[in-house]
Amino acid sequence: MSSAGHTVDQQRKSTTMKAHFVLVPMMAQGHMIPMTDMARLLAEHGAQVSLVTTPVNAARMAGFVTAVEAAGLAVQLLKLPFPATEFGLPDGCENLDMIQSRDLSRNFMEACGALREPLTARLRQLCPPPSCIISDMVQWWTGDIARELGIPRLTFDGFCTFASLARYIIFRDKLLDNVADEEIVTFSGFPMLLELPKARCPGSMCVPGMEQIRDKMYEEELQSDGNVMNSFQELETLYIESFEQITGKKIWTIGPMCLCDRDSNTMAARGNKASVDEAKCLQWLDSKKPGSVIFVSFGSLASTAPQQLVELGLGLEASKEPFIWVIKAGNKFPEVEEWLADGFEERVKDRGMIIRGWAPQVMILWHQAIGGFMTHCGWNSTIEGICAGVPMITWPHFAEQFLNEKFVVNLLKIGLEIGVKGVAQWGSEHKEVRVTRNAVETAVSTLMNDVEAAQEMRMRAKDLGVKARRALEEGGSSYDNIRLLIQEMGNKQNASG
Repeated sequence: MSSAGHTVDQQRKSTTMKAHFVLVPMMAQGHMIPMTDMARLLAEHGAQVSLVTTPVNAARMAGFVTAVEAAGLAVQLLKLPFPATEFGLPDGCENLDMIQSRDLSRNFMEACGALREPLTARLRQLCPPPSCIISDMVQWWTGDIARELGIPRLTFDGFCTFASLARYIIFRDKLLDNVADEEIVTFSGFPMLLELPKARCPGSMCVPGMEQIRDKMYEEELQSDGNVMNSFQELETLYIESFEQITGKKIWTIGPMCLCDRDSNTMAARGNKASVDEAKCLQWLDSKKPGSVIFVSFGSLASTAPQQLVELGLGLEASKEPFIWVIKAGNKFPEVEEWLADGFEERVKDRGMIIRGWAPQVMILWHQAIGGFMTHCGWNSTIEGICAGVPMITWPHFAEQFLNEKFVVNLLKIGLEIGVKGVAQWGSEHKEVRVTRNAVETAVSTLMNDVEAAQEMRMRAKDLGVKARRALEEGGSSYDNIRLLIQEMGNKQNASG
């Protein structure tokens, strides 16, 4: 190693030697994945990281653990037993995607809250002691732990800053109180005109018994010492500045965090074990022309009705474009499997790949054959699409996804609305078709063919992909924010002795 490199390394160690972050994700794939990425980024910059999890979720992180161990990073899992049965959940039900009904959401959240005392006890034993807790906004009870230990608590909600600011205004101004689902909500104080029907706003979903827990989450967010965002300065400058002005708190943008995965093995290991052979998937993609394939995936929690899945498949078939389609129906919708086997897979076998279950999404999106991404607009998927530099077809289902659609389509101008009718709330049974096969065919054909509008979207998407990568390179905005975050939390610990 050169003497200059050695000096930089020594400086890094001296500024971050005592910075020890405790990360507490929500036990749901879309929340855990960015937290594992965050752990890796913080550790790569010299911090020590303890990632709180449970046995079932730790098993899903096996690929991540292998990768950080191979890289020699100071990341450890703190595994806590999860009290599922004590709160009326099946034994081993430790992730939100495992609960059988959204009516059990409260049970699940209360089981998470019961981790407070065992986690506090574990944190008191850690050496070096924790400098800072970064916890999912949903894990509101970690605020009590931070106060008890006398350390800062930063919140992470997994949203972009645009959607986080809108959600903050909803809570602050009680925008959804006494408002009908289809009534238009206007976000006063937002830095641009923003209007949405109530049903398309985050926080509109009514789960029995969750009101008190939701109030506690927002109260704790008001008391937090700042927010960590999976975004980057150049993407959301206006909204970052507005959020900081409105809350009076520091917003730490340290993303896109998915860019910590730099090779196909770590990309494929993100989140869960893929249900498809990665080599086979890459071989299939390699056989396609650059920019010719549309990738279709709706995340881990979005539940698409069987009739809607059939309609989507028929639209993909009619478009005559190559596609990869991730279906998470499995045993839940045997009628979809019957339909796939009854001629569909045979008809599209030369240009369509169907993945059942978990897919190595980042690895797929990064491939040069991918020319478009049909997404449910969850922020993880959206920022992954931005990093890959591909334009999107937006198909939001619930939560803040309709806000993300506005951000992608109206502001970034790298997306095309498919025209969803209604809201497919998480955990709700719904049978109706919200998007027709004709709408699917039209959207795919428009995006994948070289019409002028699609070409402009493609150019903007590629430009944002370049900016995203620069943000995490040395001297980039997110790179510098990670360094400052570690330094500030380490300094606070040193100051408090």
